[in-house]
Amino acid sequence: MAKQQQGGQKAQDVNKESITPRVKDYAQWYLDVVKQAELAEHSGVKGCMVIRPHGYAIWEKMQRELDDRFKATGHVNAYFPLFIPLSYLAKEEKHAAGFAKECAVVTHHRLKTIDGEVQVDPESKLEEPLIVRPTSETIIWAQYKNWIQSYRDLPLLINQWANVCRWEMRTRLFLRTAEFLWQEGHTAHATEPEAIEETHRMLGVYADFAEKVMAVPVVQGAKSPGERFPGALESLCIEAMMQDGKALQAGTSHYLGQNFSKSADVKFLSKEGKLEFPYATSWGVSTRLIGALIMTHSDDAGLVLPPKLAPIQAVIVPIFKGDDEKVRVMQEAEAVFAELKSQGIAVKLDDRDLHPGAKYYEWEMKGVCVRIEIGPKDIEKGSLCLVRRFVVEHEGESEQDLRKRKKTFAPRAEALAGMRALLDEMQQQLFERAKTARARRTRVIDDLADFERFYKEEGGGFAWVHWAGSPEDEDAMAKKYETSIRCIPLADQIPEAARGEGKCIYTGKPSAQRVVMAKSY
Repeated sequence: MAKQQQGGQKAQDVNKESITPRVKDYAQWYLDVVKQAELAEHSGVKGCMVIRPHGYAIWEKMQRELDDRFKATGHVNAYFPLFIPLSYLAKEEKHAAGFAKECAVVTHHRLKTIDGEVQVDPESKLEEPLIVRPTSETIIWAQYKNWIQSYRDLPLLINQWANVCRWEMRTRLFLRTAEFLWQEGHTAHATEPEAIEETHRMLGVYADFAEKVMAVPVVQGAKSPGERFPGALESLCIEAMMQDGKALQAGTSHYLGQNFSKSADVKFLSKEGKLEFPYATSWGVSTRLIGALIMTHSDDAGLVLPPKLAPIQAVIVPIFKGDDEKVRVMQEAEAVFAELKSQGIAVKLDDRDLHPGAKYYEWEMKGVCVRIEIGPKDIEKGSLCLVRRFVVEHEGESEQDLRKRKKTFAPRAEALAGMRALLDEMQQQLFERAKTARARRTRVIDDLADFERFYKEEGGGFAWVHWAGSPEDEDAMAKKYETSIRCIPLADQIPEAARGEGKCIYTGKPSAQRVVMAKSY
C-alpha cells in the first residue's frame, strides 16, 4: 500500500515507552493507560477527576445498557437532592457511623468580600448543616413518606443516576475518587420475601451486565458481616479479578430490612388493614467499572475494550499520496464508512491530516476494536486490510508474531459482511481470556502455610478457603496477609473442587462453606 503524504507531514515520533509495562509497575501502567487513552485526568480539586470525552463515552454506553436492564425489570428513574440535612443522616445510627469519616459538610451559604479578600460570610451560617450526599437512602426515604400510604403503592421501584461525594484521602482515577458518578436503586416492598428477591434479582442484573457486556467474569456472593453496607441486614456483591490478581468489587445490592422505613417513619396500610413498615433494598454500580475494564482487558499497548462498550468499534484509515490517489481512496473510505454505519456499527473515518502511523498508535491506545486500512492497492485488489486490536495469544508467541496475526486481508464484500460476526467473536474471546486468567490465579486452599505461599511466592489471586472466624479473626487475617473476605459465594457460584464442609483456615473450627479471600482495590 502507498504511504500517505498529506501536507508533506512526516511520521509522528511515537514513544512506545510512554506506557510502563505491567510487569514492571502495574499501578503506574494503569495510570499511564488512563492518561494516554485520554480517559480521565486529575483536576484542580484534590481527589476529584475530570472524565474526558473518550472515558465518558464508555460510561454513556454502560448507562444505556444498564438503564435498559433496569427498566426491563420495572424500575423508573427519578432524581433527588445533592444535599442531605444532617438530621436525616443521623436518624439511622449505623448508616451515619459508617459514612461519618467520608462526609463533606456544608455549613455556610454565602461569601463576602472583606478588604478585597473573598471570605465565607460568618452571618450566612446554616441553621442545620447539609451533607453532600455520600449515598441517598436517608433523603429518598424522607420523600417516600409522602409517596407510600397503602399496599397499593408498593412495590416502589426507583433508580437514580447521580454523582456522590465520599471524602477519600487516597485516590486513584476511576477506582477511588472524592466525587464519582453512579446509579443507585432504592426500592420499597410490602413483604420481606419480596425485598430479598429484589436484592438477588438486581445482583443478577449486575452479573449479567458484567459478563455479557463488560466481558468480565464475576463471583456472586454475600459480604461478611463486617463488610456490609452501613444499615444493611445483608449485602450482596459481584467480585472480579484484575490482571494482577487483586479483587475489585464491581457492584453491590443490599437488603435493608425495615431500618430506613422505621428511621423515616414510613408506614403503609396492609391488605389486612394494619399499619406496617415497608421493606427496603438499595443497589448500585459506579464509574469504578471503567477501572475494571482497563485492568481486566488492557495491555502494554494501551486500552482494550469489549466491542459492546467501545465508543468506536471500527476506524477507517485512508492511505494515499498525491491528489489522484486521495480522491479514489477517500471515495472508497466513505463508501465503507456508510456501509458499516448502516449495519449499526460505531465506525469512524479518520481523515485528519496526520501520518497513518500516528493514527494507528492513537486508535490502538484508545482501544478501537478493528482498524481498516484502505490504500490504492487494496482498491485494485477489491480487498480490505483489517487489523484487530487483539487476538488470542499463543503460549510462547513473540510480540512480532502476535502483531502479524492481528493483520489480515479479506475480499471487500466478505470483510464488510463479516464485521458484526468479527466483533461478536472478539467480545466472546475477551470474556474467555479473562476467565482463563482468573482460573490460573485461583486456588482451593486448606492451610495457612499454603495460603501464605500463594500470596508471598505465587503472586496471589482468589483463594477459596473455609471460614468460621469472628470479625476480630477477619481483621487479624487482614493485617497479617493484607487479604480480606471478598464474598461468601452463593451456592451456584461454588466450583465442584470447593464444595463440602471443612475446617476454618484460621481457627480450625468446623466450617460449612468456603469463602473467597483476596487482596483488593
